[in-house]
Amino acid sequence: MNKMIHFADADLKTLIAPEGHACACGRTHSMVMDYVSICPGAVKEIPAGLKAIGGTKPFIVCDENTKAAAWPFVEPVLAAAGIQYSLYCFPGAHIEPDEQAMGSLAMAYDPSCDCIMGIGSGVINDCCKIMAKITGHKQMIVGTAPSMDGYASNSSAMIRDRIKVSIYDPSPAAIICDIDIIKNAPMRMLWAGFGDMLAKYIAICEWRISNLVTGEYYCENIADLMRASLRKIVENAPQLKTRDEKAVQATVEGLVLSGVAMSYAGISRPASGLEHYFSHLWEMMALDRGNSYELHGIQVGVGTLITLKLYDKIREMKPSREIAEKFINDFCDEEWQKMIRRIFGKAAETVIMQEHNQFHKNDKTRHAARLTKILENWDEILKIIDEELPDREAIAAIMKGLEMPMTPEDINISWEDTCDAFIGSRDIRDKYLSSSMLWDMGVLYTTELPK
Repeated sequence: MNKMIHFADADLKTLIAPEGHACACGRTHSMVMDYVSICPGAVKEIPAGLKAIGGTKPFIVCDENTKAAAWPFVEPVLAAAGIQYSLYCFPGAHIEPDEQAMGSLAMAYDPSCDCIMGIGSGVINDCCKIMAKITGHKQMIVGTAPSMDGYASNSSAMIRDRIKVSIYDPSPAAIICDIDIIKNAPMRMLWAGFGDMLAKYIAICEWRISNLVTGEYYCENIADLMRASLRKIVENAPQLKTRDEKAVQATVEGLVLSGVAMSYAGISRPASGLEHYFSHLWEMMALDRGNSYELHGIQVGVGTLITLKLYDKIREMKPSREIAEKFINDFCDEEWQKMIRRIFGKAAETVIMQEHNQFHKNDKTRHAARLTKILENWDEILKIIDEELPDREAIAAIMKGLEMPMTPEDINISWEDTCDAFIGSRDIRDKYLSSSMLWDMGVLYTTELPK
């Protein structure tokens, strides 16, 4: 087993060493990855990547956009190496990562293939992770855009029963990110990758707060790896506007390291907080109404600015046992269900069932325990906020310089839906967020979300 190391100072090759790394948190962190290449011309290494994962005939998955972007680079490499394959291209311009998408893959799957190879980014990668798990084969992802941080993560962001969920699967066994392809991705996808990384400020902050309030597992070494990934991307962000090769490569490396951090933790907690839940709720609302929606990372960037404003407000609060206990004593499950049905529409019954049968976040005894922790540790919570969160105006200035969307209005989201997403954020998963803390303090439903 490797000696203890500081993850933020280690290179990617060291971090994916198969023997793993003992950590001061008491766990040994490892991830199974056989091959990584992030550089210009990386598609030439596809044969080496396939050999490393034991693949001879890949089942290749793409969509019309990713095929157009990468197939002219990939196909000649496969042909020159004499590699046979089966190809499935999702039809249409947009894919929902849901039961229908997975059903389409399952029906198209060629059982003579011995590995899965995705060509794409978020949705393609997530679907291929699940396909790899189902088939028992290893997966390679050939990245086409720096649009999200899940390339190396052990989770898939999917829609199941109309609810946005994280499904935990093996990480890809090989990652090929050709900067010659990725630097030409649509600017909206570069925005999305940067927006997804901005979430990490809040993610680490809320992870630490949850550790204080709920006792959730926390690892400072993993958190520091995430901070280092974030620094790398923020430092290079202004150059993304000109598609600077160095900036694009730094962004992709930072996104991959973020996925490593999630895999080390075994959960998505190091990478997402309340800001992600604005995106999740907006997406679920759009699906419920049959509307289109923006890229996840772009929505997350908008959610990050909203959440940073909320934390400015939290800094001025002081929790009151009297207010919190009055709230929980007056809490009515029937009224809560009515609110859930209004916010979540067709997905509401699943949300209600999860709370009653699995999460029990509304339980009065559990609320009392969390409230006590908040009251006892309020000064420490404020200290964590100050330590982890950046200057909001500085982040807004970088986003403005990249000409990114910055408000819900910029991405066609109403303020009413934004407020509903804030209120409903604590209800779709059992993750402790700033909205969860405000609920425990008895003020979630009365806190005015700052515009």
